[in-house]
Amino acid sequence: MPETLIKVCGLTTPETLDAAVAAGATHIGLNFYPPSPRFVSIAQATALRARTPNRVRIVLVVVMDEAPAETLQAIDAIKPDVVQFHGGETPQMLSLLKAAGLPELWKAVGVKDAAALDRARQWQGVADRVLFDAPAQAMPGGTGLAVDWRLFQGFRPEMDWGLAGGLNPGNVAEAIRLTGAPLVDASSGLESAPGVKDVDLIRAFCQAARSV
Repeated sequence: MPETLIKVCGLTTPETLDAAVAAGATHIGLNFYPPSPRFVSIAQATALRARTPNRVRIVLVVVMDEAPAETLQAIDAIKPDVVQFHGGETPQMLSLLKAAGLPELWKAVGVKDAAALDRARQWQGVADRVLFDAPAQAMPGGTGLAVDWRLFQGFRPEMDWGLAGGLNPGNVAEAIRLTGAPLVDASSGLESAPGVKDVDLIRAFCQAARSV
C-alpha cells in the first residue's frame, strides 16, 4: 500500500504551517472562504505559500459559485498547486476552468449514503481528485462531522480520492485501515478552538496517519 498522503487544512499562521511541514504533511490547505473561521486573505495566503517548501503542495479551498470573480483573483495571486472546490460547482464549470488553465482541481463531495459514492462518478475525468467529506452544514467543510466509513467497504473508485470529515489523531489510523483512503484531510479535529490549530494535534495526526 503506498504511503498515505496527508493534508492539514485551514492553517492561518506561520507557526502551525511550520509544524505541519515538520510533521510530514504532504498538502497544506488554505481557506479562501470569508465566512469560515479559518479564512485567510490573499496577502496572508501568499505569505504562507511563500513559506512552504516546494515538496509540500498548497491547496486553496474555495467556494467558487458564491464569489467567482474574487475566487479567480485569489487563485491568480496565490498560485496554489491545487484548487479545492467546496460549493455547488458543476462538472461543466470545472471543465471550463480546467480548459482555461487552472492547476490541479479537487472537488469535495458530501457523503451521507452509498448513493453519494456512485454520484461522485460524475466528476471522473473532470476533477483530478474527489474529496469525500461529511455533508455540508452551515459551513461547506470543517464541521467536525465524520463520514460513515462503512460506506466505503467494497468501494472501487476509478479516480483519485481522499477522505475528510471528523478526522483527528485518535481515529485517522482506523479510518485509513477501514477505507483504504489514499489521502486523509483534517481541519477542525486539529484545533483547540474554531480556527485555532494546535501544533501538538497536528504532529499527532501526521504520526498516526503514517503509522498505518
